[in-house]
Amino acid sequence: MLAGGPCAYNPEPLADIIDFFLIGDGEEAINEIVDCYKTWKHSGDTDRQNFLKHVASIEGVYVPSLYEVSYNDDGTINAIVPKIDSLPHIISKRVVTDLSGAAYPERPIVPYIDIVHDRAVLEIFRGCTRGCRFCQAGMIYRPIRERSADSLLELADKLIRATGYSEMSLSSLSTGDYSQLEQLVKILLERFQDEKVALSLPSLRLDSVDKSLLERIQSVKKTGLTFAPEAGTQRLRDVINKGITDDDILRTVKYAFRQGWQSVKLYFMIGLPTETDDDLYGIAEMARRILDVYYSIPKEQRGRHIDITVSTSSFVPKPFTPFQWDPQDKIDRLSYKQHLLQQQLRMKHVTYHWSDNRLSFMEAVFARGDRRLGRVLAAALANGCRFDAWTDYFNYEGWLKAFEQCGIDPEFYAGRIRSYDEVLPWDHIDAGVSKDFLIRERERALKGKTTFDCRRACIKCGMERWEGVCGNANVDTL
Repeated sequence: MLAGGPCAYNPEPLADIIDFFLIGDGEEAINEIVDCYKTWKHSGDTDRQNFLKHVASIEGVYVPSLYEVSYNDDGTINAIVPKIDSLPHIISKRVVTDLSGAAYPERPIVPYIDIVHDRAVLEIFRGCTRGCRFCQAGMIYRPIRERSADSLLELADKLIRATGYSEMSLSSLSTGDYSQLEQLVKILLERFQDEKVALSLPSLRLDSVDKSLLERIQSVKKTGLTFAPEAGTQRLRDVINKGITDDDILRTVKYAFRQGWQSVKLYFMIGLPTETDDDLYGIAEMARRILDVYYSIPKEQRGRHIDITVSTSSFVPKPFTPFQWDPQDKIDRLSYKQHLLQQQLRMKHVTYHWSDNRLSFMEAVFARGDRRLGRVLAAALANGCRFDAWTDYFNYEGWLKAFEQCGIDPEFYAGRIRSYDEVLPWDHIDAGVSKDFLIRERERALKGKTTFDCRRACIKCGMERWEGVCGNANVDTL
């Protein structure tokens, strides 16, 4: 059994279940894995362990059964070492350098029922250099690699012909940062004008939204604007290195309201390191100020109504982020914060959504867990835990019982601050960003210092090792 994707960057909780993991981009590596399997199969060898030994030699492939973990008396990890001398001690991620030439699903399955993401999806680039300190994706998908506008137009034609969708999403971690975005949007709208294909731009940053861009994407239909300020005050946004200001937010929504937009979604995170109640009050204050902006515009120059949706998720410390050493807030504390926001956000035209803290707790446990959690997974399955990401099926008591049956305290993984010298369950995985960089960023966070976007100049995050891929690898600034 093979697994990959962002969750594979800490593969240890599934070490007893998954045969091998692919760390990083899969477009090229999957062909090498298939070729390795075909060679082994045609050899007449029937020993699966022999295949695993062969596939472990492919760059980016991690076979947990070929590595041994030892523990200290306090339950922390002592070492993770290969059982075979020829295997690497550190498994480096795979990086596709030419994204324009990489394989892409041109004929996706079109469901005959309504689904959440019922649209064509066009990945315009991979990676992010903004450096938000809570964001795992922004770290592990480095470096930035863009698809050319020509290749995207070709893919767009194929996707619309194959699916018949009336909406296309330009997908990335920070869509507004695509270097040819305005040109791409203009051409796409012109090309699909007769088919009335609307463009949706998720993951827009408030400091990268261009007025002319908003004018273009609303020419077919207004699909709603979604922004992620993440924190309610400038102080906390500096801690997490979000890099946007209140003025960015208010200026953008004011222009959007004048262009007729009537729906704004705002995503925030609660439980971030150093957060105080003042930061929570700042979330409600931001909603009030956005409402004030809407009502400050003459009626004839704005939409007929306004809907503001405020959503909060609970902070989960993730591997390969500057906050990977920080604890998660206790469930009771997160519930208090949600209750405070429920009270503060009781405003007309404002809707508040929040996440299930018990589910966030489980996410934190497994995000930073080790391979001893495999026993918990098996016990939880026996206790009837299935499809837990769906609220109707989430069996929290079944999970707590599984931890008790295995003699494992989940707080050891979720609620414990970790020292810089502790061996982490994912220390044998190389995601590209160095531990020294993550430590430096965490120390800057605690001081409220921001770090600039590394497309301006190199910040020595570790990705400079990929020559020819990391654009600023030769610019020495730090």
